[in-house]
Amino acid sequence: MKRDIVIIGGGVVGLMCAYNLFKQGRQVTLIDEHTIEDSTSFGNAGLLSAFDKTPLSYPGIVTNTLKLMIKGQSPVIFHPTLDLKLYKWLYQFVQSANETRTKKTMMLFEKYGQISIDIYKDLVYNVGIDFDFHHKGMLSVFTQKNTYEDKLEKYNYIDENRFEIFNKEKIKEYLPFSNNKIKGAILFKKNAHIDPGKLMLGLKKYLQDSGVEFILNEKIVDIKYDNKKIKSVSSKNTEYKADTFIMSTGYKTSLARKLNKNLILTPAKGYSITFSMPKELKPKTSTLFNDLFIVMTPRFNDVRLTSKLELGSNNKEVVKKQIESIKKNFKEYSIPFEMKNEKLWSGFRPLTPNDIPLIGRDETYSNLVYAMGLGWLGMTFSPAVGKTISDLIVKNQSNSKNDDILLFSGFYQ
Repeated sequence: MKRDIVIIGGGVVGLMCAYNLFKQGRQVTLIDEHTIEDSTSFGNAGLLSAFDKTPLSYPGIVTNTLKLMIKGQSPVIFHPTLDLKLYKWLYQFVQSANETRTKKTMMLFEKYGQISIDIYKDLVYNVGIDFDFHHKGMLSVFTQKNTYEDKLEKYNYIDENRFEIFNKEKIKEYLPFSNNKIKGAILFKKNAHIDPGKLMLGLKKYLQDSGVEFILNEKIVDIKYDNKKIKSVSSKNTEYKADTFIMSTGYKTSLARKLNKNLILTPAKGYSITFSMPKELKPKTSTLFNDLFIVMTPRFNDVRLTSKLELGSNNKEVVKKQIESIKKNFKEYSIPFEMKNEKLWSGFRPLTPNDIPLIGRDETYSNLVYAMGLGWLGMTFSPAVGKTISDLIVKNQSNSKNDDILLFSGFYQ
């Protein structure tokens, strides 16, 4: 049986591609090597941070990281490796850390972040999927005086719809657990947060109920092509033919390598700690500890901390040393309280050197479309990426005819 569209990978990007294609009347089959519930998307902080948030690669990132390393607070862990691809990625990452690139990236973040938030609102208010969507802004907290002063220089004007600079009393109102070591905080009002697990489960159920085919616990290991077309993909036991294939395999690039496609992305390991805390101490909205690369997100029954950027690792297990490091850095700026019912997680994010995703048609095999490389911003941009991929396919466009691909694809940056 030949299918219409086969999506390989059931993370949030694959689900959003499936959703947007289904809404435009296409028949979709989604194949995942697990059950989706254990995907990296489930460990996401749930912060939708498209507005007023610099990319990972920004001017001064190298110097700031070295300073944090000296203080023992660095979120970055680098494991020396013989993989030359990682060093090529690092070189491009450093090259992207300039003012021009950062300004361009932040403008793109706003454009596609707004598209994503509009889709999230539609999912909540019209489709009826509940995933604890809260449009209450992101509180950016500064633990270093110099980075706070640098930020204040950029926001030295009044825009009540966009941001608010907090005094100490306001910080305590939003962060009741915080101590007096925090140097300052700014609420960036256009950002939002969600519960990633609820989104994934709700979206999966909606798609299944709507007739989208899910083939789970099925690992795709091979890809066949002929005459500049992908003919099929295969697991160990089954071959799947389709008119169009979407590769949404996260950090795993083995299928792309079979086509001699060298995708410049790297698996960046991150961690999360989900726990309960006294209700009166919970943060009022999602919070970014700007200098520590720690995100704290309030959820319905608990709170989640996410942190760390571990490069060169292939260890899938939770490393307790890293968990303790996150706790130590966080607790330096918190009054004492007990983290109860802890749930620990680690996973790999597909990170590009400039935070721009790898999306669009393959240059050789036109019926193969990539939807990869969203890194730590999967929740933030997956709805917009899903819409872009859907438009590309439904309108039968080449990459050059789709403005969103030209603007927001790492293949053209």
